Amino acid sequence: MTEKIIILDFGSQTTQLIGRRVRELNTYCEIIPYNKMPLDDPSVIGVILSGSPFSVYDEKAFKLNLDTIRGRYPILGICYGAQLIAYNNGGTVEPANSREYGRANLSFIDSSDPLLKGIEPGAQVWMSHGDTITSIPAGFHTIASTDKVPVAAYRADGEPLWGVQFHPEVYHSTCGTQLLRNFVVDICHSHQTWSAASFIETTVAALKQQLGSDKVVLGLSGGVDSSVAAVLLNRAIGSNLTCIFVDHGMLRKDEFKNVLHDYECLGLNVIGVDASQKFFTELAGVTDPERKRKIIGKGFIDVFDEEAHKIKDVRWLAQGTIYPDCIESLSITGTTIKSHHNVGGLPEKMNLRLCEPLRLLFKDEVRAVGRELGMPDHLIKRHPFPGPGLAVRILGDITPEKVAVLQEADHIFIQGLRDWGLYDKVWQAGVILLPVQSVGVMGDERTYERAVALRAVTSTDAMTADWAHLPYEFLAKVSNDIINHVRGVNRVTYDISSKPPSTIEWE
Repeated sequence: MTEKIIILDFGSQTTQLIGRRVRELNTYCEIIPYNKMPLDDPSVIGVILSGSPFSVYDEKAFKLNLDTIRGRYPILGICYGAQLIAYNNGGTVEPANSREYGRANLSFIDSSDPLLKGIEPGAQVWMSHGDTITSIPAGFHTIASTDKVPVAAYRADGEPLWGVQFHPEVYHSTCGTQLLRNFVVDICHSHQTWSAASFIETTVAALKQQLGSDKVVLGLSGGVDSSVAAVLLNRAIGSNLTCIFVDHGMLRKDEFKNVLHDYECLGLNVIGVDASQKFFTELAGVTDPERKRKIIGKGFIDVFDEEAHKIKDVRWLAQGTIYPDCIESLSITGTTIKSHHNVGGLPEKMNLRLCEPLRLLFKDEVRAVGRELGMPDHLIKRHPFPGPGLAVRILGDITPEKVAVLQEADHIFIQGLRDWGLYDKVWQAGVILLPVQSVGVMGDERTYERAVALRAVTSTDAMTADWAHLPYEFLAKVSNDIINHVRGVNRVTYDISSKPPSTIEWE
């Protein structure tokens, strides 16, 4: 039985970061809605309460009766979670004079408290809250403060119940990893047995039992998630897995051929389908980004369904769904966050059962599993790439000619990143074809041709991203190569927008 930490989600944007930090401590955790605590699960060793966009005084605020879990497990409340614990027990939570956001330093620390072991005064933490705890309840005591926040952390007397007003899960809390290690390992007594190797061992055994001799079909995209899922399933059921790789015509240059070769080298049973003409026909004249996505999504389902029906006795559809997909598909308020989710609709359409072997993993864990499975680095370290492909990097309508121009420009940019040793330092990169033309001069002739934008970002999880500060010499070389070698492009720009407020993709 795998021991676990439960993270009760109150709607914070950083809840997934808490989960990733706990997993980095080789400890399994699950993120679940704040009101779905599994009280009958004997594998739970501790509980973390997340932050929230609400104030504890809001009518719509998510509330929890802590009496159901208090005393049963060690509990750590983070930001809103800390305010909720204090408020529920008679403490005072009030609006701060100004929203406390950004770096702060701990000025007082009770170093005897096990949650703060190894953390010294002056340690940097990250604040992000509109309310603040102005007095703690009877039976509690303060264990850390900052210059502006008297109650930065507290503990209940004589029981394993803590609250911290800051966010230990974010990168800028330099003592955050140590604090979470103190809670997860020292206080909750995690044995730290969660690893890529242990996941593979238990998952392969579970897949063998779940699938038996049944046949499974899986849609490959060329990306990390579906590729790792395919190799994992192949280890469990071998030739009973059939993979289908659909080319919708908007992959990167030579992607269809190169990825098929990689899959064959991995020993996968893959059917490659060139359906590009179908997609170009259906996308003709469409400019709305959401319509593009829906047309490509439906087209993929149609092509995949047609090919899958050629395989006899298939009973399962496998997907490369990962944990953030499961968390983001529906928020705890019931509002849909994603407009698409893998190949949604296929299981019902094809009357198949769904198999998602990676649904417990974060992206970095998927990569670790891929390495453990012996997959080559160039597959494991691939940048994320949108399902609709270059269709959402062409602003405006889609034509084969535009795709060909973008493929060439994109190839020069991505290959340049590799040649300069920059590819692995960037989270995601690509070229966007803009719906404008600009004046230029080539030789003695005046030109009026296309403009493209280069986009490269750094990130750890794609929730936030900053533009990559690439060397000027590199950008100059790429710009010159694109203009000189890609017919129809005479201007190159570089996108220096961060997320938020911008998104990584332009559509």
